Amino acid sequence: MREPDARISVALVDDQPLFLAGIRMLIDSQKDMAFCWQAGDGREAVELSSEQRPDVMLMDLRMPVMDGVEATRRIIAAADGAGTEPPRIIALTTFNRDQAVVQAVQAGASGYLLKSAEPEFLLAAVRTVHSGYSVIAPGSIHSLFDHAARNAPAREPDLAVLEVLSARERDVFLLAGKGLSNGEMAQNLFVSEATVKTHLRSVLDKLQLRTRIQLVSFAHERRLLGS
Repeated sequence: MREPDARISVALVDDQPLFLAGIRMLIDSQKDMAFCWQAGDGREAVELSSEQRPDVMLMDLRMPVMDGVEATRRIIAAADGAGTEPPRIIALTTFNRDQAVVQAVQAGASGYLLKSAEPEFLLAAVRTVHSGYSVIAPGSIHSLFDHAARNAPAREPDLAVLEVLSARERDVFLLAGKGLSNGEMAQNLFVSEATVKTHLRSVLDKLQLRTRIQLVSFAHERRLLGS
């Protein structure tokens, strides 16, 4: 009896054939990865993902027919509706302060990379999101989300959204929103890392967030981290 393929299945979504070909060759060169399919626009990606769900999807944000943000939103909504696990989506962008990156993260993407990223960095990112973690392009994630928040209409901090959290969960939320690691949060709160992980999982569930990077975006968007 043949054992199931343990390799990470990867799908590629981009409207540039040369870029697609290069990334496919890179994926095919890895023993722990397997090419799943490729699409030239977001609508095609939505259709293909309903037929064969990859483990990880590399999604360009700016494409004809349907952009990567809307495709991300529809793919994750379809998985939720079917009660299945959605693919881990890595948004691809050409510049660091792309507002579409913020929208993609809010839609459920597990992170983002610059299309100019080094091949080894991209491969490491695929493995990272497959393991359940988020990835970001080099640079300050807080600069990206703070820039987006400052360019949005002014609003008061939306503290009401935190009412579902316990006092300790609020502490974890604010520390995670500021980018502290589990170890740093544990030191700040004088608890174990296991306790931090438990609280963080509860925070994500209560706020209906998927990833840590989505939590950071959520915190900045609602002005919850102070000045």
